[in-house]
Amino acid sequence: MWTKENIPDQTGKTIIVTGANTGIGYETSLALYQAGGNVLLACRNMDKAHDAKKKIEAQGGKGTVEIARLNLSDLADVKRFSDDFLRSHSQLHLLINNAGVANTGANITDNPKTSDGYEEQFGTNFLGHFALTGYLYSILESTLGARVVTVSSNGYQSAQIDFENLKSENSYNAMREYRQSKLANLIFSIELNRRIRKTRGQVLSISAQPGANKTELVRHMTDEEIAAGVERIGEFMEPWQGALCILYAAISEEVSGGDLIEPDQGGFRGYPIRATIKENALNKTVATQLFNLAEKATGIVYPII
Repeated sequence: MWTKENIPDQTGKTIIVTGANTGIGYETSLALYQAGGNVLLACRNMDKAHDAKKKIEAQGGKGTVEIARLNLSDLADVKRFSDDFLRSHSQLHLLINNAGVANTGANITDNPKTSDGYEEQFGTNFLGHFALTGYLYSILESTLGARVVTVSSNGYQSAQIDFENLKSENSYNAMREYRQSKLANLIFSIELNRRIRKTRGQVLSISAQPGANKTELVRHMTDEEIAAGVERIGEFMEPWQGALCILYAAISEEVSGGDLIEPDQGGFRGYPIRATIKENALNKTVATQLFNLAEKATGIVYPII
């Protein structure tokens, strides 16, 4: 049973956590700070980032906390953030691609888009992190022992990538698009690891899905939808419990590049284990097509093929 007490000393390590002001991102950042890490909270809302920084520091720890604005739904802002980071830092040991938009409630009927015209969940959850990882890849590769942890969701299992509808130009279903974005994240993590290994790079690319948690991502859900979820899968975990899978992927020496880490009780709750990845995330043709599309959409060309 792996818990936060298993985290080794993180003194001297530079860490970025996206979406770090609340929920699982906050709990992940807190644990790494308390272990001695130098944690950058990359958040869209700076007021909430300031509040999170104060809360983390008030709990005590050996590390440091800094904050920076990052809007993953705007690719120009992703570049600005990355340029600022590269100017001010010489190492990056951990990039945790955690931030997520979930327009998943039945009350979401419109079709929100990113600044670049993509369906909001696909554009933010996947394309934003694809671009961020690409901009920061050089500093990751030059940092010994660096890892990229990209957060997926158990919902990936029922998803597919609809290459003809990535801007929801033909139809829109909020839950379908959310699951698609999380499948895209998992495919990206696996394909990135394959390309790194092919070129003998040293970065580990790992994915994690935190299970069913009480986070702000359910804020669009109605009480009836939440009750139905509890009836189907049981009580949701607290965010600190969901963070364990992300922390395990980021820290444990037992993981390998390309792994997916999830809770041990059906992927919904429990302690971290290595998951068996479903076939819809392992299709190499889809992975290549997705990578090519993302490079074209973001302007990022990874130095690995």
